[in-house]
Amino acid sequence: MVKAIRLPLFSPAYNNEREREEMTVEEKPILARKEKNLAWILLNRPNKLNAIDSATLDLLELALEELEADEEVRCILLKGVGDRAFSAGADISVFPTLSAKEAEETVSGKGQRILAKIRELSKPVVAVVNGYALGGGCELALACDFRIVSEKARFSQSEINLGLMPGWGGTQFLPRIIGATRAREMIMTGRMVDASEAYNIGLVNKVVPLEKLDEEAVKFADALASGPPKALAAAKHLLNLSLQTPLDEGLEREAEHFSSLFPTEDFKEGLAASREKRKPLFKGK
Repeated sequence: MVKAIRLPLFSPAYNNEREREEMTVEEKPILARKEKNLAWILLNRPNKLNAIDSATLDLLELALEELEADEEVRCILLKGVGDRAFSAGADISVFPTLSAKEAEETVSGKGQRILAKIRELSKPVVAVVNGYALGGGCELALACDFRIVSEKARFSQSEINLGLMPGWGGTQFLPRIIGATRAREMIMTGRMVDASEAYNIGLVNKVVPLEKLDEEAVKFADALASGPPKALAAAKHLLNLSLQTPLDEGLEREAEHFSSLFPTEDFKEGLAASREKRKPLFKGK
């Protein structure tokens, strides 16, 4: 059964401060829904290739915070509405009006902060990429833990074509995911990468036919959602930490988190299931 998520009534990003409850589905730039222990966040600006403006960032942040606090949710899927784009990145229509300081604070800084929330969530996040993931849209996908994509997916750090460069973490995270050589090429030429190449260079986890994208993404997310939440959260934290921590310190932290899971009910359940040769039923305790 689908359960709608109630987001706060209005966002300061709307000049007229209309209550979002009164907005039609078509007007809401972010949609969120729950399906059992999975949650979907949908970028809902298909006429603009799901470009992300300030209001969309605000609502994305609110959705992430609500889902992090919801103990029923074990895994989050992030997707763009429509069949053309996951997201074309930051909405550049406001760029000509911004000073350098405003661009740093309201575009780059704000985007980095909210994408960091995805990385910091205790729950796994799966990007479901159904088309173009350009510029900030590519960076949004990079912020997720996994990327399941259709054969139509296309990735590009296209900012260089505007006389810019990535501003939502692309220069830092793309090299960590696909290696420095390929990241330099994508960022400094703006070249587009199709789904097959994205898989071959390690940018995505799985490529599936478009008509099976949601089905395969849910199957992948279900497998994650059936895992032990505390152990998954610890693993995610340490994997992220490995990007910026010396090896000795990382190993020390790993040992701490490993041992901290021994008193949990999920660990006892895992041991019992192993002895009894059955599938474990983890409860997050």
